[in-house]
Amino acid sequence: MKMKLATMLLLASSTAATTVNASECGSVTIADMNWSSASLIANIDKFILEHGYDCDADLIPGDTMPTGTSMIEKGQPDIAPEFWSNSMKDALDKGVEEGRLRYAGKSLVNGGEEGFWVPQYLVDQYPEIAKIEGVIKHAKLFKHPESKDVSAFYSCPAGWNCQISAGNLFEALNLEDAGFEIVDPGSSAGLSGSIAKAYEREQAWFGYYWAPTAVLGKYNMVKVDFGSGVDLEEFVNCTTSEECESPKATMYPPSPVHTMTTEAFASRAPEAYAYLGSRGFTNANMNELLAWMEDNQADGEEGMFHFLSEYPQVWHKWVSADVAKKVEKAL
Repeated sequence: MKMKLATMLLLASSTAATTVNASECGSVTIADMNWSSASLIANIDKFILEHGYDCDADLIPGDTMPTGTSMIEKGQPDIAPEFWSNSMKDALDKGVEEGRLRYAGKSLVNGGEEGFWVPQYLVDQYPEIAKIEGVIKHAKLFKHPESKDVSAFYSCPAGWNCQISAGNLFEALNLEDAGFEIVDPGSSAGLSGSIAKAYEREQAWFGYYWAPTAVLGKYNMVKVDFGSGVDLEEFVNCTTSEECESPKATMYPPSPVHTMTTEAFASRAPEAYAYLGSRGFTNANMNELLAWMEDNQADGEEGMFHFLSEYPQVWHKWVSADVAKKVEKAL
Protein backbone atom coordinates (compact mmCIF):
# COMPACT_ATOMS: atom_id res chain seq x y z
CA MET A 1 0.00 0.00 0.00
CA LYS A 2 2.87 2.32 0.84
CA MET A 3 4.50 1.47 -2.49
CA LYS A 4 1.22 2.27 -4.31
CA LEU A 5 0.88 5.58 -2.48
CA ALA A 6 4.50 6.46 -3.25
CA THR A 7 3.99 5.62 -6.91
CA MET A 8 0.83 7.74 -7.07
CA LEU A 9 2.60 10.68 -5.42
CA LEU A 10 5.51 10.32 -7.83
CA LEU A 11 3.16 10.31 -10.84
CA ALA A 12 1.28 13.31 -9.47
CA SER A 13 4.46 15.28 -8.90
CA SER A 14 5.70 14.28 -12.36
CA THR A 15 2.44 15.50 -13.93
CA ALA A 16 2.64 18.74 -11.99
CA ALA A 17 6.24 19.26 -13.09
CA THR A 18 5.24 18.66 -16.71
CA THR A 19 2.44 21.21 -16.40
CA VAL A 20 4.83 23.77 -14.90
CA ASN A 21 7.39 23.16 -17.65
CA ALA A 22 4.77 23.50 -20.36
CA SER A 23 3.45 26.79 -19.04
CA GLU A 24 6.71 28.32 -17.77
CA CYS A 25 7.09 30.47 -20.88
CA GLY A 26 3.96 32.43 -19.98
CA SER A 27 3.14 35.73 -21.67
CA VAL A 28 5.82 36.98 -24.03
CA THR A 29 6.06 40.30 -25.85
CA ILE A 30 8.07 40.48 -29.08
CA ALA A 31 9.20 43.70 -30.75
CA ASP A 32 7.88 43.93 -34.31
CA MET A 33 10.40 46.38 -35.79
CA ASN A 34 9.41 48.62 -38.69
CA TRP A 35 11.51 47.01 -41.44
CA SER A 36 10.79 43.84 -43.41
CA SER A 37 13.44 41.41 -42.17
CA ALA A 38 12.83 42.28 -38.51
CA SER A 39 9.04 41.96 -38.91
CA LEU A 40 9.48 38.61 -40.65
CA ILE A 41 11.67 37.22 -37.84
CA ALA A 42 9.28 38.57 -35.19
CA ASN A 43 6.36 36.74 -36.80
CA ILE A 44 8.37 33.53 -37.13
CA ASP A 45 9.36 33.71 -33.46
CA LYS A 46 5.76 34.35 -32.42
CA PHE A 47 4.45 31.30 -34.29
CA ILE A 48 7.20 28.93 -33.12
CA LEU A 49 7.08 30.12 -29.51
CA GLU A 50 3.28 29.83 -29.41
CA HIS A 51 2.95 26.44 -31.06
CA GLY A 52 6.28 24.86 -30.21
CA TYR A 53 6.88 26.11 -26.67
CA ASP A 54 3.36 26.93 -25.43
CA CYS A 55 4.11 30.62 -24.98
CA ASP A 56 1.37 33.23 -25.03
CA ALA A 57 3.14 35.53 -27.49
CA ASP A 58 2.16 39.01 -28.66
CA LEU A 59 3.79 41.35 -31.15
CA ILE A 60 4.19 45.00 -30.19
CA PRO A 61 5.52 47.84 -32.39
CA GLY A 62 9.22 48.51 -31.99
CA ASP A 63 12.20 50.46 -33.22
CA THR A 64 15.86 50.18 -32.32
CA MET A 65 16.48 52.94 -29.80
CA PRO A 66 13.10 53.02 -28.00
CA THR A 67 12.91 49.21 -27.83
CA GLY A 68 16.41 48.87 -26.43
CA THR A 69 15.80 51.61 -23.86
CA SER A 70 12.47 50.09 -22.79
CA MET A 71 13.99 46.62 -22.39
CA ILE A 72 16.74 48.01 -20.18
CA GLU A 73 14.59 50.34 -18.06
CA LYS A 74 11.19 48.59 -17.98
CA GLY A 75 11.93 44.96 -18.85
CA GLN A 76 9.59 45.12 -21.88
CA PRO A 77 9.36 43.79 -24.51
CA ASP A 78 10.80 40.38 -23.65
CA ILE A 79 12.39 39.84 -27.07
CA ALA A 80 13.87 42.03 -29.79
CA PRO A 81 14.45 39.53 -32.64
CA GLU A 82 16.64 41.66 -34.94
CA PHE A 83 18.73 44.20 -33.07
CA TRP A 84 21.60 45.99 -34.83
CA SER A 85 23.54 46.09 -31.61
CA ASN A 86 26.30 48.53 -32.61
CA SER A 87 23.66 51.26 -32.65
CA MET A 88 23.59 51.30 -28.81
CA LYS A 89 26.30 48.84 -27.83
CA ASP A 90 27.42 50.59 -24.63
CA ALA A 91 23.87 50.71 -23.23
CA LEU A 92 23.19 47.08 -24.16
CA ASP A 93 26.46 45.89 -22.64
CA LYS A 94 25.65 47.79 -19.45
CA GLY A 95 22.19 46.18 -19.39
CA VAL A 96 23.80 42.75 -19.63
CA GLU A 97 26.33 43.63 -16.93
CA GLU A 98 23.52 44.75 -14.61
CA GLY A 99 21.55 41.53 -15.16
CA ARG A 100 18.72 43.13 -17.14
CA LEU A 101 19.42 41.80 -20.66
CA ARG A 102 20.97 38.89 -22.52
CA TYR A 103 22.42 38.51 -25.99
CA ALA A 104 20.50 35.39 -27.05
CA GLY A 105 22.37 34.85 -30.32
CA LYS A 106 22.86 36.25 -33.80
CA SER A 107 19.69 36.69 -35.82
CA LEU A 108 21.79 37.36 -38.95
CA VAL A 109 24.63 34.90 -38.70
CA ASN A 110 26.77 36.72 -41.30
CA GLY A 111 26.04 40.08 -39.73
CA GLY A 112 24.76 43.03 -41.71
CA GLU A 113 26.80 43.37 -44.90
CA GLU A 114 27.86 46.60 -46.61
CA GLY A 115 30.07 47.30 -49.59
CA PHE A 116 30.52 48.72 -53.06
CA TRP A 117 28.85 46.49 -55.64
CA VAL A 118 28.75 45.79 -59.38
CA PRO A 119 26.40 43.49 -61.36
CA GLN A 120 27.43 39.85 -61.84
CA TYR A 121 26.91 40.06 -65.62
CA LEU A 122 29.52 42.81 -65.75
CA VAL A 123 32.04 40.65 -63.87
CA ASP A 124 31.24 37.79 -66.24
CA GLN A 125 32.25 40.07 -69.11
CA TYR A 126 35.18 41.76 -67.33
CA PRO A 127 36.40 39.50 -64.46
CA GLU A 128 38.86 42.15 -63.26
CA ILE A 129 35.93 44.40 -62.28
CA ALA A 130 35.48 42.23 -59.18
CA LYS A 131 38.42 44.25 -57.80
CA ILE A 132 38.64 48.01 -57.39
CA GLU A 133 41.58 48.24 -59.82
CA GLY A 134 39.33 46.73 -62.52
CA VAL A 135 36.53 49.17 -61.75
CA ILE A 136 38.97 52.06 -62.13
CA LYS A 137 40.40 50.59 -65.33
CA HIS A 138 36.89 50.40 -66.85
CA ALA A 139 35.60 53.64 -65.32
CA LYS A 140 34.11 54.82 -68.62
CA LEU A 141 31.62 51.93 -68.57
CA PHE A 142 29.81 53.50 -65.61
CA LYS A 143 27.76 56.18 -67.32
CA HIS A 144 26.74 59.20 -65.28
CA PRO A 145 23.00 60.01 -65.60
CA GLU A 146 23.66 63.73 -66.10
CA SER A 147 27.13 64.08 -67.57
CA LYS A 148 29.20 62.46 -70.31
CA ASP A 149 32.42 63.76 -68.82
CA VAL A 150 32.44 61.75 -65.57
CA SER A 151 31.60 58.24 -64.36
CA ALA A 152 28.91 57.47 -61.79
CA PHE A 153 29.35 56.16 -58.26
CA TYR A 154 25.96 55.75 -56.56
CA SER A 155 26.34 56.60 -52.90
CA CYS A 156 24.20 56.16 -49.80
CA PRO A 157 21.28 58.64 -49.66
CA ALA A 158 21.98 62.01 -48.02
CA GLY A 159 21.29 62.06 -44.30
CA TRP A 160 22.02 58.37 -43.76
CA ASN A 161 25.03 57.41 -41.63
CA CYS A 162 26.39 55.27 -44.45
CA GLN A 163 26.78 58.42 -46.57
CA ILE A 164 29.76 59.32 -44.38
CA SER A 165 31.54 55.99 -44.76
CA ALA A 166 30.81 55.78 -48.49
CA GLY A 167 32.16 59.30 -49.01
CA ASN A 168 35.34 58.62 -47.04
CA LEU A 169 35.99 55.40 -48.93
CA PHE A 170 35.33 57.19 -52.24
CA GLU A 171 38.15 59.54 -51.22
CA ALA A 172 40.42 56.78 -49.88
CA LEU A 173 40.15 54.82 -53.13
CA ASN A 174 40.96 57.95 -55.21
CA LEU A 175 37.82 57.47 -57.27
CA GLU A 176 37.55 61.15 -58.15
CA ASP A 177 41.02 61.01 -59.72
CA ALA A 178 39.80 57.99 -61.70
CA GLY A 179 36.99 60.08 -63.19
CA PHE A 180 34.11 59.16 -60.88
CA GLU A 181 31.61 61.55 -59.37
CA ILE A 182 29.28 60.77 -56.47
CA VAL A 183 25.60 60.47 -57.41
CA ASP A 184 23.15 61.04 -54.54
CA PRO A 185 20.14 58.79 -55.30
CA GLY A 186 17.94 60.89 -53.02
CA SER A 187 16.33 57.96 -51.21
CA SER A 188 16.49 54.22 -50.62
CA ALA A 189 13.96 53.76 -53.44
CA GLY A 190 16.11 55.88 -55.74
CA LEU A 191 19.17 53.77 -54.99
CA SER A 192 17.43 50.43 -55.46
CA GLY A 193 15.69 51.80 -58.56
CA SER A 194 19.03 52.67 -60.14
CA ILE A 195 20.16 49.04 -59.72
CA ALA A 196 16.89 47.70 -61.14
CA LYS A 197 17.13 50.01 -64.14
CA ALA A 198 20.73 48.99 -64.84
CA TYR A 199 19.80 45.31 -64.57
CA GLU A 200 16.85 45.60 -66.94
CA ARG A 201 19.15 47.12 -69.55
CA GLU A 202 22.27 45.11 -68.59
CA GLN A 203 24.20 48.33 -68.09
CA ALA A 204 27.20 48.97 -65.86
CA TRP A 205 26.44 50.07 -62.29
CA PHE A 206 28.79 50.83 -59.40
CA GLY A 207 27.83 51.97 -55.91
CA TYR A 208 27.07 51.38 -52.27
CA TYR A 209 24.51 48.86 -51.04
CA TRP A 210 23.85 46.60 -48.08
CA ALA A 211 22.38 43.22 -47.11
CA PRO A 212 20.10 41.63 -46.27
CA THR A 213 17.78 43.36 -48.72
CA ALA A 214 15.23 42.40 -51.35
CA VAL A 215 17.43 44.05 -53.98
CA LEU A 216 20.34 41.68 -53.40
CA GLY A 217 17.86 38.81 -53.37
CA LYS A 218 16.50 39.78 -56.79
CA TYR A 219 19.67 40.96 -58.51
CA ASN A 220 22.94 39.04 -58.54
CA MET A 221 25.55 41.56 -57.44
CA VAL A 222 29.26 41.18 -56.66
CA LYS A 223 30.91 43.01 -53.79
CA VAL A 224 34.05 44.76 -55.06
CA ASP A 225 37.27 43.75 -53.33
CA PHE A 226 39.35 46.78 -52.28
CA GLY A 227 42.41 44.57 -51.68
CA SER A 228 42.69 46.08 -48.20
CA GLY A 229 40.99 43.56 -45.97
CA VAL A 230 39.09 44.90 -42.95
CA ASP A 231 40.87 47.47 -40.79
CA LEU A 232 38.45 47.70 -37.89
CA GLU A 233 40.33 50.46 -36.08
CA GLU A 234 40.42 52.59 -39.24
CA PHE A 235 36.74 51.93 -39.91
CA VAL A 236 35.59 52.85 -36.39
CA ASN A 237 37.88 55.83 -35.84
CA CYS A 238 38.01 57.39 -39.29
CA THR A 239 35.87 55.83 -42.04
CA THR A 240 32.63 56.41 -40.15
CA SER A 241 33.57 59.89 -38.93
CA GLU A 242 32.72 63.20 -40.58
CA GLU A 243 35.97 64.57 -39.13
CA CYS A 244 38.10 61.92 -40.88
CA GLU A 245 40.80 63.97 -42.66
CA SER A 246 42.92 61.24 -44.29
CA PRO A 247 40.76 58.16 -44.85
CA LYS A 248 42.40 54.88 -45.81
CA ALA A 249 40.89 51.99 -47.75
CA THR A 250 39.18 49.27 -45.73
CA MET A 251 36.44 46.81 -46.47
CA TYR A 252 33.30 47.20 -44.39
CA PRO A 253 33.31 44.95 -41.31
CA PRO A 254 30.14 42.91 -40.72
CA SER A 255 27.63 44.71 -38.49
CA PRO A 256 26.60 42.45 -35.58
CA VAL A 257 22.86 41.75 -35.56
CA HIS A 258 21.66 40.04 -32.38
CA THR A 259 18.50 38.77 -30.78
CA MET A 260 18.16 40.51 -27.41
CA THR A 261 16.03 39.23 -24.54
CA THR A 262 15.33 40.36 -21.02
CA GLU A 263 17.02 38.41 -18.26
CA ALA A 264 13.59 37.68 -16.74
CA PHE A 265 12.42 35.90 -19.93
CA ALA A 266 15.67 33.95 -20.34
CA SER A 267 15.50 32.76 -16.72
CA ARG A 268 11.87 31.64 -16.69
CA ALA A 269 11.80 30.03 -20.17
CA PRO A 270 15.20 28.40 -20.80
CA GLU A 271 13.97 26.16 -23.64
CA ALA A 272 12.36 29.03 -25.51
CA TYR A 273 15.49 31.10 -24.90
CA ALA A 274 17.64 28.27 -26.29
CA TYR A 275 15.57 28.31 -29.48
CA LEU A 276 16.33 32.01 -29.94
CA GLY A 277 20.03 31.24 -29.52
CA SER A 278 19.97 28.63 -32.28
CA ARG A 279 17.70 30.57 -34.66
CA GLY A 280 19.66 32.54 -37.24
CA PHE A 281 19.48 33.46 -40.94
CA THR A 282 22.22 33.68 -43.52
CA ASN A 283 22.13 36.81 -45.66
CA ALA A 284 21.53 34.61 -48.72
CA ASN A 285 18.39 33.12 -47.15
CA MET A 286 17.12 36.47 -45.94
CA ASN A 287 17.77 38.15 -49.31
CA GLU A 288 15.63 35.44 -50.96
CA LEU A 289 12.84 35.85 -48.44
CA LEU A 290 12.80 39.64 -48.72
CA ALA A 291 12.72 39.40 -52.51
CA TRP A 292 9.73 37.03 -52.28
CA MET A 293 7.96 39.38 -49.87
CA GLU A 294 8.51 42.37 -52.15
CA ASP A 295 7.39 40.52 -55.28
CA ASN A 296 4.24 39.28 -53.51
CA GLN A 297 3.58 42.47 -51.52
CA ALA A 298 3.66 40.28 -48.41
CA ASP A 299 3.83 41.49 -44.83
CA GLY A 300 5.75 39.82 -42.00
CA GLU A 301 2.97 37.34 -41.21
CA GLU A 302 2.57 36.23 -44.82
CA GLY A 303 6.35 35.97 -45.11
CA MET A 304 6.36 33.80 -41.98
CA PHE A 305 3.92 31.27 -43.46
CA HIS A 306 5.95 31.17 -46.69
CA PHE A 307 9.17 30.57 -44.77
CA LEU A 308 7.84 27.87 -42.43
CA SER A 309 6.15 26.09 -45.35
CA GLU A 310 8.96 26.33 -47.90
CA TYR A 311 12.14 26.26 -45.78
CA PRO A 312 11.73 23.35 -43.31
CA GLN A 313 15.33 22.34 -44.00
CA VAL A 314 16.38 25.63 -42.40
CA TRP A 315 14.15 25.97 -39.35
CA HIS A 316 14.01 22.29 -38.35
CA LYS A 317 17.67 22.66 -37.35
CA TRP A 318 16.71 25.29 -34.76
CA VAL A 319 14.30 23.11 -32.76
CA SER A 320 13.87 19.58 -31.42
CA ALA A 321 11.96 16.96 -33.43
CA ASP A 322 9.01 17.23 -31.00
CA VAL A 323 8.82 21.01 -31.36
CA ALA A 324 9.09 20.73 -35.16
CA LYS A 325 6.12 18.31 -35.19
CA LYS A 326 4.01 20.69 -33.10
CA VAL A 327 4.82 23.61 -35.40
CA GLU A 328 4.13 21.55 -38.55
CA LYS A 329 0.79 20.47 -37.11
CA ALA A 330 -0.13 24.10 -36.37
CA LEU A 331 0.72 25.06 -39.96
